[in-house]
Formats: sequence, structure tokens, C-alpha cells
Amino acid sequence: MEAEWFLEWGRAGLAGEMKYLTGRRAVLRSDPRTLLASARSVICVGKLYNPGNPDPAALRDPERACVSRYAWGEDYHAVMRAGLLRLKNRLASECSRGLEARIAVDTAPLLERALARRAGLGWIGRNTCLINQRYGSWFFLGELLVSWDIEPDAPPPERCGNCMRCVQACPTRAIIPTGRSQPAWTVDARRCLAYLTIELRAAVPENLRAAVGRRVFGCDICQEVCPWNRRAPLTDEPAFAPRFASPRLAELAELSECDFRRRFARSAVRRAGWRGLLRNVAVALGNSGWAAHRSVLEKLISMADPLVSEHARWAWERLGVRSQ
Repeated sequence: MEAEWFLEWGRAGLAGEMKYLTGRRAVLRSDPRTLLASARSVICVGKLYNPGNPDPAALRDPERACVSRYAWGEDYHAVMRAGLLRLKNRLASECSRGLEARIAVDTAPLLERALARRAGLGWIGRNTCLINQRYGSWFFLGELLVSWDIEPDAPPPERCGNCMRCVQACPTRAIIPTGRSQPAWTVDARRCLAYLTIELRAAVPENLRAAVGRRVFGCDICQEVCPWNRRAPLTDEPAFAPRFASPRLAELAELSECDFRRRFARSAVRRAGWRGLLRNVAVALGNSGWAAHRSVLEKLISMADPLVSEHARWAWERLGVRSQ
């Protein structure tokens, strides 16, 4: 069922420009054995990354950017892989049976949320996040494909009930009904602020730029309003300690490509790319409401990159209107 819906979602264009989620790689996701031919079971794990709520003062500060909390610390891919490697080695050393295994974290063609649901880690909410009754949704997923038969767990009951907070809070109305019974809701990536600031390589649609606010990487709104995250525990992983929570917009605007690579070498922020981040910074500057940022925008307007300069010009004009 999940694989069928995933293909339909892609065919409907809801993946936007994320070509790695459509076509051949989409078909591959229907069977874990495309990654490991001998796979008989998939061990699914979750790792908390919630470092705590953002600093209220930083949220109000027009000089500062907003970054999705999953990217406040070090890149989760390396952290998750290291943990799964330890699990793999422990399984191999404590059992006499031969083990063939493969680690997967996020980038592999797997329907990992569907697998995690079947493994009992949580249910899939209207915002398409996996939600655990005890831990909320602030956790990363990882998988270990193994050649052993392991007795499967069972999916937990869905506990979103009649709650519509994530749907109502999304500023771009990206969470939409599917017209199906399962899943009843999905995300139109083309309107999702996380997609617009991370995955999209082209221009941010002008009618959605104001909704971006001062977000330069990702969006947490649908998770922040989720009742199951009210008492979500904090991570104890040192690698996820906040390092990139609220950078100054003007400082980000000054980054050269070399500076960008150096500063975000161990951060998920590098996924946006240098020009993508500068594009986002320009939009955030325009939404800051602080006319003093126009001098920063003038430098971005003068850049040779047309993507950055166009967004900076839009922001410069927006600040001029808002300051009148």
C-alpha cells in the first residue's frame, strides 16, 4: 500500500524537483532487497535530536536567521551511521550465524517511515512525520538491513484523532488531503518551506516568499504545534548540541563559497548549497522588516549569480515598501 501511494504521489508532481524521489529510484523503494539481495528483515531505529526550544529573543531579532532544529548540530548522517555500525558489529559478534547487513540513513531508496511504522516506532501524522507517543517526532530514522529472519513488531494505533493543528499552522497550506482513506493527508513539497529552502534549486515562487519569513534552512512549524511534542524529551547526543541555531543574517550574506564550505562542513546546512543559502538569506533579509538590511542586500544584488541577485532585488524592494 505504501509503495503504491508513494508512486502516485510522485506522478502527481507533489515531489517538486526532487527527481531522486521519482522514476527508477521511486520504484526501487518498494523492495529493500534492491539494496541487499539477502535481506530478510529490516531493523529500524530512531535517535532523538531535539536540543530544546529556540531562544525567544533570537526568534524576535530581525538580525538573526531561523534554522530547522535538526540542523543545529552536526550532520546526522555520520552520527546515525556510526551508531548503526556499532549495532551491526555487535550483532555479528554475539551470534554464531553469519550476518550480511547494510546500513541505510535517509539517502538510500527505502520507504523508511513506512518501515519504521511497521516496526512499531510510531504512526505517520497528517504532516507525514513519524510520531511516537512518548518521544514525539523530533527523531532521525535509520535502518539496518539484515539477512536474518527476525520476528516483526506491529504498527501502533494512530493517535492524531481530530487534531488539525499542523494543517492549520502551515503558512503555505502544504499539508493537503489526498482524497483517500490511507493516507488521508500528505505534503505538497512544492509549497513546503523545508523543500523551498533546502531542496529547490530554482527561484522560490514569489507568492510564497513572504511566508518563508527569516527561515534560511528548513521549517519546524508543523512539529512545533504538534501536541505530541509538548513533552518531547531532549537529546543527550553531544553531536546535536546547538551550533547553528540563530546565525546573523548579515554574517551569512558575507560568506564566500569557500567560507560556506568551511563553516558548514559538518552541518546538514550544506545540503542547501552556497547559492541556495544566499538565495534564502536574501529572502529572509527582505522579510526581516529592518530597513538597515538594504545595504547588505545591495551587495547581494551586485553578485554575478542571477538567482541570488534576483531574490536580493525582490528583498530590497520589499524592505523599501515595508519601511514607508
